[in-house]
Amino acid sequence: MAARIPAEERLTNLVVALMATEIGLTKQQILDNVSGYRQRADAGTRSDALEKMFERDKEELRALGVPIETIGDAADPNDLREARYRIPQAEYDLPSDIEFTAAELAVLRLAGSVWSAESASGDAQSGVRKIRALGIDGDEPIIGFAPRITARDAAFAPLQEAIEKSRVVGFDYLKPGEDAPRRRTVRPLALVDYEARWHVFGIDVDIEEERMFLLSRIVDDVKISSVAFDAALRDGAGERALQGLALVAAKNAALLEVTPGTEAALRLGRRATPAAQGITVPFVDLHILADEIASYGPEVRVVEPAPLRDAVIARLRAVVDAHRTQEGER
Repeated sequence: MAARIPAEERLTNLVVALMATEIGLTKQQILDNVSGYRQRADAGTRSDALEKMFERDKEELRALGVPIETIGDAADPNDLREARYRIPQAEYDLPSDIEFTAAELAVLRLAGSVWSAESASGDAQSGVRKIRALGIDGDEPIIGFAPRITARDAAFAPLQEAIEKSRVVGFDYLKPGEDAPRRRTVRPLALVDYEARWHVFGIDVDIEEERMFLLSRIVDDVKISSVAFDAALRDGAGERALQGLALVAAKNAALLEVTPGTEAALRLGRRATPAAQGITVPFVDLHILADEIASYGPEVRVVEPAPLRDAVIARLRAVVDAHRTQEGER
């Protein structure tokens, strides 16, 4: 059965892939490597059906204003049998004379991260696409790569409400390695998107210290209490939170070997630096990175650190064991 990759995620992945190459990609390279097509091919979808899907996607993106360029044979431009496709960066960028302050960029990052294709008008969609093409390397929430943790997290809306009202919240939080969640009481100060995952930054009431919580690890409904706190505590909280996350990432790095031209190379490459034996990727949370790397399967091999490699192997083994169990029950 084909993996259920939403159409909007497939389109986003196609845009990212076509913007990541100067020489362009052939149709077959796209079908073999871009997430959304590749999973269907692996599941046995016929090649002609995949080609029709790509043609529909290409025309839909063009209708939305995305400048997909078709490059034919140099000797015969009308020969499109081995055509390559790309999105010229210069035609996709905003005008060079438009500038944004740091505060404005922060707002644009947040807007781009929580944007939903289903709820935006055509004009709004066009605007967001141009915002995402600002070309701010290393700050992938603007391009997004289909964030794995989005505003659809159940915890997002109540936390946002609590921040706006300066109210204390309570929730159960499960950390990796712990058998049961712990109840946390927090003065929420800011919601921040880092490495395409949402965090809430605030003051843990029990210890009166600032702490960061990943929304995906909140395992029950967020309860907003009637206890208020000084709204002035929110001043500069978002900036402090992002600076703290950046400092943690700067102290942790993974050396990875990645198969060129794959989804993993596209996604990880945007936040990586070249190394003698692959690429170096900074990270905040070992368990989160292990989840991501395991999802790429054979496209990535962890060279170091060893704890990350062990965590990825454990996840892959769990998938194999689960598959064997399912096969045994049939």
